[in-house]
Amino acid sequence: MIVCIAEKPSVAKDIARIIGATTACDGYMEGNGYQVTWTFGHLCELKEPDDYTPMWKHWSLSALPMIPQRFGIKLINDEGIKKQFATIEKLMQAADSIINCGDAGQEGELIQRWVMQKAQAKCPVKRLWISSMTDEAIKQGFQELKDQGEYQSLYLAGLSRAIGDWILGMNATRLYTLKYGQNRQVLSIGRVQTPTLALIVNRQKEIDNFVSEPYWVLATIYRDTQFTATSGKFTSKEEGEKAFSTIAGKPFTVTDVSKKKGNEAPPHLYDLTSLQVDCNKKFAYSADITLKLIQSLYEKKYTTYPRVDTQFLTDDIYPKCPQILNGVSQAKIASQQKYLPLIQQLAATGKKLPKSKKVFDNSKVTDHHAIIPTGVPPTGLTDMEANVYDLIAKRFISVFYPDCKFSTTTVLGEVINEDGPKPEKIEFKVSGKEILEPGWRVVYAKDTKNADDDDADNANGNADSGNGAKKEVVEERTLPSFTKGESGDHRPTLTEKWTTPPKYYTEATLLRAMETAGKFVEDEELRAALKENGIGRPSSRAGIIETLFKRHYIRRQRKNLMATPTGIELIDTIHEELLKSCELTGIWEKKLRDIEHKTYDPADFINGLKEQINKIVIDVLSDNSNRRVTIMTEEDLKKKPAAKKPAARKAPTKKADKAAAQNTDSQNAPAQPAPASDPMVGKPCPLCGKGVIIKGKTAYGCSNWKAGCQYRQPFSQM
Repeated sequence: MIVCIAEKPSVAKDIARIIGATTACDGYMEGNGYQVTWTFGHLCELKEPDDYTPMWKHWSLSALPMIPQRFGIKLINDEGIKKQFATIEKLMQAADSIINCGDAGQEGELIQRWVMQKAQAKCPVKRLWISSMTDEAIKQGFQELKDQGEYQSLYLAGLSRAIGDWILGMNATRLYTLKYGQNRQVLSIGRVQTPTLALIVNRQKEIDNFVSEPYWVLATIYRDTQFTATSGKFTSKEEGEKAFSTIAGKPFTVTDVSKKKGNEAPPHLYDLTSLQVDCNKKFAYSADITLKLIQSLYEKKYTTYPRVDTQFLTDDIYPKCPQILNGVSQAKIASQQKYLPLIQQLAATGKKLPKSKKVFDNSKVTDHHAIIPTGVPPTGLTDMEANVYDLIAKRFISVFYPDCKFSTTTVLGEVINEDGPKPEKIEFKVSGKEILEPGWRVVYAKDTKNADDDDADNANGNADSGNGAKKEVVEERTLPSFTKGESGDHRPTLTEKWTTPPKYYTEATLLRAMETAGKFVEDEELRAALKENGIGRPSSRAGIIETLFKRHYIRRQRKNLMATPTGIELIDTIHEELLKSCELTGIWEKKLRDIEHKTYDPADFINGLKEQINKIVIDVLSDNSNRRVTIMTEEDLKKKPAAKKPAARKAPTKKADKAAAQNTDSQNAPAQPAPASDPMVGKPCPLCGKGVIIKGKTAYGCSNWKAGCQYRQPFSQM
């Protein structure tokens, strides 16, 4: 008898139906020479400290570090798990061969290997390796079963990761809890969660310590178009006033008009992180909720394997794409076949589907390809599942559309003052973008941008941050027709602005920071490792964020992630920089990847961790300070946090005018300059009356936003 073991009952039943094991038994299905059973995710776990010796049962600094001679596994203490394992054990010990049908990834490999070890299975083992749960994929997978040995290095990497997390987590958590935790709360330390918490804490400190400084921007209105001085911002009002006086009353001349055509390729297909980011931006779904939703769509056969870190497809998927698109065209969302017109438009070209290297690239795919629809038309989706499916379906359709073609017009101008002993010239620039052929953008034509998109468009002054961190954005607008050499009157303006602090992390931006954590690491080799892997695996990042909430290290304030006093003080208390830096994860990820590639010995990895935890214990125990970490309770978290004070502003100089001293964002200019080009900007806030109106990308807001004023008026509603 051939025993197949899947990771979930629902997956096992699909496999059983395909291979003909249709007789239901207690804990398994049987038929056609197969017995198909299942786990419930992890049935086994690494043993706990007191499983090795009674002296490790009670938390004690004298017992640290705890390092077993040999690590062992045990069943999770749950009656349902024990019952199911007894069934699995009985089947495996009588089996002629086993087919490992676990999820095709490092964690799936570890789950099933531990179960087989615990059951003392002795027979040969094959591996089912598939990326979707469609009937076709399952049938093909059974025709192309792999030998279990091909995935040994994958298992060793997963095992090394688990043991490493045990050594660091068990020891460091007890160490910091006993030393600094006041015996009231466990201070959880982890290889991934602690650097992630440090990202949030460090960002919060940047914001709290930020001092806003004034700067001035010179612009001018010529033919109802605002040109901005190319010389950049002025750090003193006197410089700005001098430049203003240079151009006041002098003619504006257009010196160059250039048009440049460009193409914009469709966005990449989704991996798990990019899907979680978009779901957080568009629907405010947490990373954990998005993972649950996409896992549900996968198990219902509507989308492919979700726990992936690539945005590419393999070449063998290309011939299946017309069939997948046909299935998607039949999908009904809110009782409408919303994708049918888009796919019919593709078919109307009469051409074969394009095969771009930006979509199909074998070298960019390891275990699984990007998340795409399977082609099975979805039915009975919840609203939240429908939202996630809609993102995936549109993204898949869009990659077969042509590039968006646009034209960028750049107009340069200048004002020359020849009144002085030496002519003075100030140059200006304006750019506009015109869509010539929308291409793939038609797929998203009916979508509206989320007003709170990553908080990037909150009218909080970030559009005018003046901190040099913002890239130039060319607006999608058509400029009037200008001719080189034309000249005329203009209305100059000198605008006072204030630099603004960085933004708090949202789940979307935190996920991106975890994914691109290499930028926080100086070592080139480690940065490369993090570029490939980031902090944590795509499938684990949502759980890490949830752990930070459960430990009361962070809290939500609207979409922002705020560190609690416990989280801040814990990071401040950890003096071992490696524990809270992305560098530790970079070291781990590089070595684990080398283990998977068979170029690094797992024993060396574990021995290195043993030495590291020994050093950490010695360093912490030698700390003679009386530091303690504030403990946050559920009641504390329910209290409304104190309103944040606006970012501190640099004291105005003696020469600064009254408007600057009053901390208002106003239009300032000597010699009666022309009024601001936007009449809304600078008016008193109608909600709080304390701030003034400022302008963001998509809405007006209040300059007093950091103190809690929530006034917001989208441009579309004006």
